[in-house]
Amino acid sequence: MYLNAAILAAVVLTGVLLWSPRLRGSTIWRAMTTPLASIIGSGFLVLGPVLDASYGKYAPAVMAALCLVAYLYGAAVRFNIADIENNAGIRGTSTKAIEQLSSGVLGFAYIISVAYYLNLFGAFGVSLTSVNDQTHARLLTTAVFALILFVGRTRGFKSLERMEYVSVSIKLAIIAGLLVGLGVYFLGTAKDGGLVFNEPKLTGWPALALAFGLIVTVQGFETSRYLSEEYASEVRIQSMRWAQWTSSAIYMTYICLLAYVFQPGELKLSETTIVDMMGVVAPILPALLVAAALAAQFSAAVADTSGSGGLMAEITKGRLTPRMSYVVLVGIGIALTWAANVFEIISYASRAFALYYALQASIAAIASMRRRQFVQGTGFVLLAILGMMIAVFGQPVE
Repeated sequence: MYLNAAILAAVVLTGVLLWSPRLRGSTIWRAMTTPLASIIGSGFLVLGPVLDASYGKYAPAVMAALCLVAYLYGAAVRFNIADIENNAGIRGTSTKAIEQLSSGVLGFAYIISVAYYLNLFGAFGVSLTSVNDQTHARLLTTAVFALILFVGRTRGFKSLERMEYVSVSIKLAIIAGLLVGLGVYFLGTAKDGGLVFNEPKLTGWPALALAFGLIVTVQGFETSRYLSEEYASEVRIQSMRWAQWTSSAIYMTYICLLAYVFQPGELKLSETTIVDMMGVVAPILPALLVAAALAAQFSAAVADTSGSGGLMAEITKGRLTPRMSYVVLVGIGIALTWAANVFEIISYASRAFALYYALQASIAAIASMRRRQFVQGTGFVLLAILGMMIAVFGQPVE
């Protein structure tokens, strides 16, 4: 009873803070909301149980490695933001060609990520109902795909995109409540001597390949690059950096509190295991998490659908309009929904985004080498190689 009250208080207080005029009026904060929403969106819901089940007591170390890799790729994207601002007119032919290719890859990655978001939407949408099974989850996902296609082709997404700040605020407020609940549960378990240090289920190459397949769960920071119409380069660079710091702090706190309080095999691993886990922590958390999941997945899917449509129109020089792109996206998304499970889609999305990051690191490497910044350039080359390895070898959760 008292824990439920504390969780609700944390949710309400965080919500009030996020809706304060001072914070909402901050340019940096507004610029942070887009990458922050993407980074701690879907990944937050599935990553904790996956890391706990697969890596046991080493789950926080794997989480730290994922955050570090994401931050390094963020550094490459930030370098490119500054380089475009200062050298847009003198970029070489090879750089422009790679940039064009990376835009195409990003558009394709968005298509897969929309399938990822909406499959999670379907899974969480039925998780607390009497029809909690894969078939009904896929039916709900398909229905939402149809809704997005209808809205995109008839009305456009502008009205739906206004939901972004609302959904971000709801999600962050509920995450604050979740961390309070987990913190109290962790302290109580520690006080009773009940903390567990599970041995990892995966080691060696299988463990590394799975980590490769999870990179999409910390993806989203690159959205700052494409906000040039709204924010200056300095604001986008700083807000991306702060968004990555903030999301890393949230992820690390979450994993450290989660990884040592559940016995191995206590809960069956699925895309909605976090709901069952939080039901053990506090009765109020499952309903709050489902609400956060539905708001987050829908708004993220709308944003990526819109972004993909714009990119496809740009790449094809208008031959494929945004509204026609939505048909392609929905067709591929529905096919993935019925052909693959959520964890497989996560792996596909990770590979696509890893390829995009590899291309961005290549662009940064070329620019650095031309400036004779060889140490920095070598670092970007290594990131490009790592991205290619992730794209080739990333594996889904079994």
